Amino acid sequence: MQRTDVYLKVELIHADDEDAAAIAKEICRQVKKLYAVRAAEVQSLHARSEGNGGE
Repeated sequence: MQRTDVYLKVELIHADDEDAAAIAKEICRQVKKLYAVRAAEVQSLHARSEGNGGE
């Protein structure tokens, strides 16, 4: 059986009082649950302001 690493970039827009790390952890949990993946982890979080590199 072949093993493949998949790297995703997810951009979150959330309220100031919401914890980005908690949201990222929940995304990992859902990926594990929905797709029965072996592992999912958050490697880094990079906060940026709305006008800084956004669309």
